[in-house]
Amino acid sequence: MLQPLEPGTVVLVGGGPGDPDLITVGGLRAIQQADVIIYDRLAPLEVLDEARPDAEKVDVGKIPRGPQTSQDDINAMLIEHALAGKKVVRFKGGDNFLFGRGGEEALECAAAGVPVRLIPGVSSSIAAPALAGIPVTHRGLAQGVTIVSGHVPPGDPRSSLNWRAMATTGTTLVILMGVKYLPEIVAELLGAGLDDRTPAAIVMNAGSDQMRTLRAPVSELAGLAVRAGVTPPAITIIGAVAELELAQAVQVDEAQN
Repeated sequence: MLQPLEPGTVVLVGGGPGDPDLITVGGLRAIQQADVIIYDRLAPLEVLDEARPDAEKVDVGKIPRGPQTSQDDINAMLIEHALAGKKVVRFKGGDNFLFGRGGEEALECAAAGVPVRLIPGVSSSIAAPALAGIPVTHRGLAQGVTIVSGHVPPGDPRSSLNWRAMATTGTTLVILMGVKYLPEIVAELLGAGLDDRTPAAIVMNAGSDQMRTLRAPVSELAGLAVRAGVTPPAITIIGAVAELELAQAVQVDEAQN
């Protein structure tokens, strides 16, 4: 059970994707105790209604090609409020330690002498496929899953990924933040030997009432995404499991269909 938050502490809380019901019990209790909540735009914002009426809520969401709060400013804000004796929650969608820059925040707080606690969240990398009826592993189809970020294209100096190796791993490939460069990513995978008939899917706005799922062979996926007007947040799944449609076999809330 989550112990009462201590003044001067920063708690990293993962909110899960979309549906506010996907936040953990521990995450909800932290929100309810916080003096200050510093949140991102992809956090399940309905959960903020559970905060104390006097809690300060600060939006630091990074909007693509729009207003941005720098990570340095966010780190400084967390530290400033904690050193002032506040109980601070850093609230994000998904999980803080999976492409959420939570590690950077934890290290900066620790360097400033600020205690940090972590409450993991449900990651969209597995929840988005699941809500679409796609298990990222399945007996006989996939014995593993590879989760990567597609925020820069293959060959970009900022990328440390070996996309060509991923074409032959035999695992399910889950790509976060890959909408913009999906054509380049798919071309790289196909050029490295990935079968162009490999099933693939894109899940948009997972866990919300705007959720949509597109399916196509991987060679047709980028074109389909353009025609359908796919925009972030969206998760791409490539692998044999993307052909499965288990949403009819399991109970999924109407808001998630």
